[in-house]
Amino acid sequence: MERINSTLLTEFILTGIPYPPQLRTFLFGFFLLIYILTQLGNLLILITVCVDPQLHARPMYIFLGVLSIIDMGISSIIVPRLMMNFTLGLKPIPFGGCVAQLYFYHFLGSTQCFIYTLMAYDRYLAICRPLRYPVLMNAKLSTLLVAGAWVAGSTHGALQAILTFRLPYCGPNQVDYFFCDIPAVLRLACADTTVNELVTFVDIGVVVASCFSLILLSYIQILQAILRIRTADGRRRAFSTCGAHVTMVTVYYVPCAFIYLRPETNSPLDGAAALFPTAITPFLNPLIYTLRNQEVKLALKRMIGGPGTKSEV
Repeated sequence: MERINSTLLTEFILTGIPYPPQLRTFLFGFFLLIYILTQLGNLLILITVCVDPQLHARPMYIFLGVLSIIDMGISSIIVPRLMMNFTLGLKPIPFGGCVAQLYFYHFLGSTQCFIYTLMAYDRYLAICRPLRYPVLMNAKLSTLLVAGAWVAGSTHGALQAILTFRLPYCGPNQVDYFFCDIPAVLRLACADTTVNELVTFVDIGVVVASCFSLILLSYIQILQAILRIRTADGRRRAFSTCGAHVTMVTVYYVPCAFIYLRPETNSPLDGAAALFPTAITPFLNPLIYTLRNQEVKLALKRMIGGPGTKSEV
C-alpha cells in the first residue's frame, strides 16, 4: 500500500457501513431506536435482578446482571459512533479515542465470552448435579468467577490494543469499517503486520474456541440429563432456562468466528457480521431472556405488581 507521507497520524476517519443516501435519516433513527431500547432493556434486567430477592443471590442471575452491564457497555462504545456515519460531513475519531474503542470493545467482548461460559457451567451444575449445586456454585463463588472474568477480559483487551497500536501509522487515515477494530486498523500500519495477525488469530482463537468448546461440552451433558427427566413439565423448565442462553451464544459466536478466525480479507460482509455482536446481540439479549426465561418474567411481574403479586412455587 502506498504511504502518502511519514507523519504519524493523530486521528482516524471511520468510513462506516455503505448505505443508499436516501436511507440516511431512516438508518439514523433505526440505530438510535436500537440503542435506546438496548439501554432500557438491559437496565430493566439489571434492576430486576438486583431488586428481586429470589434472583439477586442466585449465580445464574448474577451472571445475567453482569451480561446486561456488558451489553450496555458494548452498545455505548459502538452504536453512537455508528450513528455518526449517517450524519453529514466527516467525523474523525482521535488516535486516543480509537485506542480506547478497540481496547474496551475487546475487553468487554472477551469478558462476555467468559460470562457465557460461566452461565453454561452454572446450568450444567444445576441440571446435572442438582444435589451438590448449592455447594459447587454459590453467590460468593460466582462473584469471584465474575471478578476473574473481568480481569481476564481486561488483560485480553490490553494485549490486543498494545499489539495493534505499537505499530507506526503514517499513511492513509481512513478506516474501512464503522469502528476501530483490529483487522481494519492493521491495514493502515506502516510496518509488517504478520506477527500481529498471527497473535490476534491465536489469542482470539484460543478465547473463542476454548469458551465455545466448554459451552458445547456443558450442553451435551445438559441435553442428556434433560432427556432423562421423566415429566414434561420438568423438561420444559430445563429447556426454558437453557434455551435463551443457547440462542444468544449462537448469535454471538458465529459472527465473531466469521470476522476473526479466517484468512485476512476485506469483505463487505465483515461489517454486516460485526453488527451482530456490537448492536444486534446487546439489543436481543434482554428480549430473549425475558421472553424465554420464566423466572425473569415472574420477577418482572412481581416488581411491576408490587409485594402482593404471587410467586410461582
